[in-house]
Amino acid sequence: MSANFDVSITDILAAPEGEHFEFKEAKNRYDFEEAVKYCCALANCGGGKLVLGISDKRPRKVVGSKAFEQPERTCKGMMDKLRVHVDFQLFNHENDRVLVFEIASRPVGLPVQADGVAWWRIGDSLVPMPEDVRRAIYAESGHDFSGEICKDLTIDDLDRNAIEIFRNKWAEYSSNKRIATLSVEQLLRDADIVNDKGVTYAALILLGRREPLLEYLPTAEVVFEYRPTEASGPANQREDFRIGFFNYYDRIWELTNLRNDKQHYQKQFAMLPVPTFNEIAVREALLNAVSHRDYQIKGSIFVRQYSRKLVIESPGGFLPGITPENILNRHAARNGRIAAVFQLCGLVERSGQGMNLIYEMSVKEAKPLPSFTGSDALFVKLTLDGQVIHPRMLALLKEIGNDRLSVMTTDDYLLLSALFREEDLRAVDPARFKHLAELEIVKFSEHGVEPSNGGVILVIGGQSATIADRLPIENADRTQRVVDYMANHDNVTTAQLADYLGLSQRTVRNILKELLENGLVDRMGNYRHAKYILKNAKSK
Repeated sequence: MSANFDVSITDILAAPEGEHFEFKEAKNRYDFEEAVKYCCALANCGGGKLVLGISDKRPRKVVGSKAFEQPERTCKGMMDKLRVHVDFQLFNHENDRVLVFEIASRPVGLPVQADGVAWWRIGDSLVPMPEDVRRAIYAESGHDFSGEICKDLTIDDLDRNAIEIFRNKWAEYSSNKRIATLSVEQLLRDADIVNDKGVTYAALILLGRREPLLEYLPTAEVVFEYRPTEASGPANQREDFRIGFFNYYDRIWELTNLRNDKQHYQKQFAMLPVPTFNEIAVREALLNAVSHRDYQIKGSIFVRQYSRKLVIESPGGFLPGITPENILNRHAARNGRIAAVFQLCGLVERSGQGMNLIYEMSVKEAKPLPSFTGSDALFVKLTLDGQVIHPRMLALLKEIGNDRLSVMTTDDYLLLSALFREEDLRAVDPARFKHLAELEIVKFSEHGVEPSNGGVILVIGGQSATIADRLPIENADRTQRVVDYMANHDNVTTAQLADYLGLSQRTVRNILKELLENGLVDRMGNYRHAKYILKNAKSK
């Protein structure tokens, strides 16, 4: 993950300690939780650097630090805590080690929190963020409807079950035992959704009972539909949710998972399953819709599930300055108070970067990238396509392993996906592949950039792309569709497969012949009346 920050030891020694720099000697070790707090404060002040191995008093000098011997893992731990991007750079100055963590700025309209506390710096001290600063941050992204007081709404209008679900999630995520002992009112005040002026719309949306929601905010509805096809007409299943978010959050996933079939990919001689709908991506998409929709215009959030895709429509269009093209790099919250509660509970993976995670999960499972086709000024339409389209890419990602995948950036995932989608990357700076090369996922060769284990080779900066040692994607897709069908049907005939795939029986027999030779399929009966079954299905 080591990055080029375009900064030298000379620059660092001359930098003023303040909002954007924090110096610690940390000669032998440094407490991780303390480092997280300082990084939190730096993020809330616009981002900055935590420098270990340089004295904090002037004249500064390099003293060297042995802290955090595996900075990649430390970065991952910090990002898990803070939900913002953290990178690092190592210097060797006259045989003394200097470790610099660079922390990204908080997103517009949201403070960064560590274990439920938004840390702030006053002089040399770390303190919880002052209330006036917090309110100013919430106001950055424009008018925050969710932070407004709902006239005549009281705490009694909130659902106790939803409140306890919220309490438990917050306590579990923050490891703060005090939360379990708070009165309901104090809990909601600490979450900043109740104050001396009254109860906010955020509290109503997240925790409200059905009757108050219908009375004060009837637009706060989520509708789930299952439709096997896109044909018009009534849905096969429909559930309407006009209750607080914490009472239906898990139910949406339960409904989606009821029809979450498995697709299979080949790893050597085994067929391994991949769910069509990824739980993390589905939950992040719902969180994104609830926190970003416009509650002041008519319309409900619709979650429509089809056999191989999920479509989420959210009223309100994109925020000013946000487009499908820049959505991974620009972050803002329409309803900052709601987003802040999601942060408290650890529901959002990284502050303001839920969409980044959705993209990463799509690449991890070799599926098409999320699409915003059909969005307009009044609605955002997000489509998650669950069809595995690159089985060989999926096998490669599984071989890479979680240790390396966990330190890949969103840009890394998109670059790797582009290689397999055979995009024209000749104009791409080869330096963008540096991190993937450091992780030994790709390598630079005389041909260009290629996965380290062979396969796709794409020339960068050259005139043409070369594909080596790879089945045409059309053939790979046909084989995968045969495997998917057989995984869900016993004793399949070539006629059944030909009808399903729209291919000739001769072509189907060639595909089955390859699967037989690889030991993945068994045949029963003679040539004309043969039936086929997956070996792993037969063993169940």
